[in-house]
Amino acid sequence: MKVIKKDWLLAVFSGVILGLSYPPFPFPFLSFTALVPFFIVIEKRESISSINRISYIMFFSFTIVTLYWVGSWTAEADPFLMISGVALMFVNPFLYLIITTMYGLARKVFGKKYSIYFIPLFWSAFEFLYGLTDLRFPWLILGNSQAFFIQFIQIAEIIGATGLTIVIVFINILLYHAYRSYREGKLKYSFLIAAIIIFSSIFIYGVIRIEGFEANSDTVKVGIVQPNINPWDKWSEGNLNDQLDIYLEQSTEAVEKGARLIFWPESALPVYLLSGNYDPELSRIYSFVQTNNVHLITGMPDINFFYNEETKPADAKKTQSGISYTSYNSIYYFSPSTNDIQKYRKNLLVPFGEHVPFVEQLPFLGDWIKWQVGISSWNKGKEQNVIEMMENNSPVNVGTVICIESIYPDYVAKFIQSGANFIAVVTNDSWYGYSSGPFQHKEIGVLRAVENRRNVIRCANGGISCIIDATGKTKVQSQLFTKTTLVDFVELRNDVTFYSQYPLVIPYLSLISVLLMLVLFLINKLFPNVLARFINHEKNN
Repeated sequence: MKVIKKDWLLAVFSGVILGLSYPPFPFPFLSFTALVPFFIVIEKRESISSINRISYIMFFSFTIVTLYWVGSWTAEADPFLMISGVALMFVNPFLYLIITTMYGLARKVFGKKYSIYFIPLFWSAFEFLYGLTDLRFPWLILGNSQAFFIQFIQIAEIIGATGLTIVIVFINILLYHAYRSYREGKLKYSFLIAAIIIFSSIFIYGVIRIEGFEANSDTVKVGIVQPNINPWDKWSEGNLNDQLDIYLEQSTEAVEKGARLIFWPESALPVYLLSGNYDPELSRIYSFVQTNNVHLITGMPDINFFYNEETKPADAKKTQSGISYTSYNSIYYFSPSTNDIQKYRKNLLVPFGEHVPFVEQLPFLGDWIKWQVGISSWNKGKEQNVIEMMENNSPVNVGTVICIESIYPDYVAKFIQSGANFIAVVTNDSWYGYSSGPFQHKEIGVLRAVENRRNVIRCANGGISCIIDATGKTKVQSQLFTKTTLVDFVELRNDVTFYSQYPLVIPYLSLISVLLMLVLFLINKLFPNVLARFINHEKNN
């Protein structure tokens, strides 16, 4: 019983310490040792089920510390959002058992001594797989824990956040082996030296890159409007003109400070602006843009009706009157020189919050699961297009992402491949109150900046709005739940990093390792004597 309690305490301790290495906590160094207690526990266990039981405790503790905020828990929070948040607390750690299950299978092939070295690849593969299905939510990529450690993350321009995951787990393994050798009476300094060399090399690389980094003289001055409108109230009728007044007043303030490109946050106005029912509001926006000769990029709901049933897409829905339509969480670009509006439609939707998982396969789920604010059934955008504009007779390409899309490293990298000069994130994190969520979301943008060597701007309804430079440093930043306008220069860069061009190299290699392990496990099951000739199978080590 004492051993079981000790194992539980170690598992909980490991999960809590790992969680505290993530923003908003300023302790990124904790992640380099947080897994050591976890490894102590799982290496003592023999069966995969036993390993997974204690692993669930560890990952549940980790999830509670990092994702407690998902249910919102504010006074106005939607009950369904709360239920989804509670469900995530239990489902998220279960999905992490993919890592420990693969580790258990590896032990059956390679034994305890060597199988632990596969965990970094299994972890990285899991993070990639977590972003593939309708249940996608790769918020906790382990590399994200280092957002405050600017010197260490510079190598992300080569290996990305998922590559940082491998490094962090591997350093934990080396420190675990050093601890184990110490407990056995003879400290093996080789493990400590290897951990120090890896850590120091990456740190030195980062210092050199930051000190030698050259800013780009090509810039555009942007204005970021943070109106701090209550997200629960804005969807009620009757206050549309008041909301538009706020945006135009703050945008005028930005223009007076020299801004040439204005940003409004996600779903800035809670209406389908181009549906034909809001021409006066649309005219006011056109007038502002053209009178001030400025560009405007804003989040906005978008709808398309299909009166000919033969032309409707497969994912179209129907109004109560039977008209087919699609609706999107979108971005509009208003140009000062034309009335044509460029659109970007959100591709990667928030599970449950914006899109019911698997609703295309099981349509009845869409009738069961709906937010009270009515935004749980967006269609998925199908094009990942950049916003193209002209400023001072020069082309400016903006990679625009909406909210959760910024947490997908390879997705953001595709905008760079399409020629984006910087990344703009429009979002509304106000649903979650003053919690860890908005801070974590902001710092994830730091990784995207370094991976792609692009400035990242965030325009958030209630914060955190900011501008992050190409080395991951935050130039300007707003406070949460304040009405404010930020104005500053954004670099127009054309750098090509290894990661931005080949973002899937490490995820694919990690995935291959998982598939290879499964193949070896099956071979070992069917033909155990074949592998025994090549592998020193030390099951009892």
